[in-house]
Amino acid sequence: MPILDQEINLYPADLLTACPEPSDAKWWALYTMSRQEKQLMRMLAAQEVPFYSPIIEKKYRSPAGRQRTSFVPLFANYVFLYGNEEARHLALTTNTISRCLEVEDGDSLRCDLLQIETLITLGEPVSIESRLQPGTKVRVKSGPMKGASGTVFQRKGVDRLVISVNFLQQGASVELNDWEVEVCD
Repeated sequence: MPILDQEINLYPADLLTACPEPSDAKWWALYTMSRQEKQLMRMLAAQEVPFYSPIIEKKYRSPAGRQRTSFVPLFANYVFLYGNEEARHLALTTNTISRCLEVEDGDSLRCDLLQIETLITLGEPVSIESRLQPGTKVRVKSGPMKGASGTVFQRKGVDRLVISVNFLQQGASVELNDWEVEVCD
């Protein structure tokens, strides 16, 4: 049983598939103060400011042995905002942000985040991967992740696929299971 139910982490629902208006909007990486990601997301949703922060389910055992479930940000302290200067200013007035970074290549970030969201919705256990090292670039040929591209590596003898968010130099990985992959050119 979760300690708290999962809250909104994507507003509006089609933000990653079709960025809504305004046309002068761009992506911003908001680096929050410690453990303020969910508070910032609540405030942005209330003000109808488009944002996304990948949230994963984390299961663990309490000291008494009970299984607990929490919903935690995949990228600690980051919330991605899509908006103009006015939206960025509204976010800054929440007093939950440490710094605000403009994303130069917003389309690339949106594609990376869409792949991360797809990976999370598969329901497989997802792990955070920091400071990605160069490896074999592959594209998934079949299954629910068809078309996604990432890097294959092994951890404890298990093949894993890493989907990276190049802007953060971080990513998420999932076991390859029975997916078929092909080497990218």
